[in-house]
Amino acid sequence: MEWSLSKVIRIESGAVGVSANDVRALLGLYGITGRDRADELLDLARASRQSSQWSRYRADISAQYLQFIEYEEAASVLRMYEPLLIPGLLQTREYATAIIRQLADPDDPESLLRTRIEIRMKRQELLDSDSPPTIFFIIDEAAVQRMAAQRDVARGQLARLIELGSRRNVTLEIVPFSAGFHRGMLEPFLILEFPDREDEHVLFLETSRDTIFSHDEDGEITGYREVFADLRGVSLGSAGTLAYLRDLASQISE
Repeated sequence: MEWSLSKVIRIESGAVGVSANDVRALLGLYGITGRDRADELLDLARASRQSSQWSRYRADISAQYLQFIEYEEAASVLRMYEPLLIPGLLQTREYATAIIRQLADPDDPESLLRTRIEIRMKRQELLDSDSPPTIFFIIDEAAVQRMAAQRDVARGQLARLIELGSRRNVTLEIVPFSAGFHRGMLEPFLILEFPDREDEHVLFLETSRDTIFSHDEDGEITGYREVFADLRGVSLGSAGTLAYLRDLASQISE
């Protein structure tokens, strides 16, 4: 096929797609003879070359973050832990605006900040889709209390947490200060699971300097699942969390 090595690397890493004609040639190389499987792969090849709704943001966000958003959109189950911030899918526009502006580089143009806010709000359309994923959110009490100190955004954000935490497909749990030291203190993380059993689960880690994806190849995700289970074990539980949030909301309203 006279492909360069760099093109093969880009295809294998998912950086570029392949055409349906290329896939037809590759099917023989990989020994795929079944008609149903061949048709499925051809359909995937055609779909991969179509622009997603996020393509217009390519100039404003990193390739890793764009990949994360597309993973998030395709997942059927999300398990997320946040020790310091309200998760992006749960944020009100006011909270998102305050956080994005506070954490932005001083040299970032205003247009870029507005785009980041727009992206965060658009991601939340996932929650109101016809087939929303099942989502488990665990938040440390530090994130909630830090938010509560910003009274100009706290009322709306608390109402948002209570509303979403009451949905059937959303489980929201807070790890209280009374839990003491726990295994989730070091970093936020997200585990994404997909409806196709052949698709590997993905671990997403985001630091101030880098974005890391880990596929379930070496058992690393198993360790994070155990941490997630431990955090649920020391949390207030779903009912206790909603009671906590309602009580905090009443205190702020006084």
